[in-house]
Amino acid sequence: MSFEKIMSMASRLFFLVAFVLLGLGVIERIANQVGYTVAHYAPGRLLEIAVILLIFVIAIQLRAIRLELRKNP
Repeated sequence: MSFEKIMSMASRLFFLVAFVLLGLGVIERIANQVGYTVAHYAPGRLLEIAVILLIFVIAIQLRAIRLELRKNP
């Protein structure tokens, strides 16, 4: 497996996990309003983790774009 394929799969995985955490954060917030809890983390913490993962996705995508621009000027 090439390094580009590994980075592409990592990017997709981080993107998927970020959206799952976003959804879990929203569900946790709604559950907290009713008096229940779904996760052991606060909704804001789940959103922070999702944003951190999305920053990594952006960095990976920018690296891929830079490599493509170097190949095809």
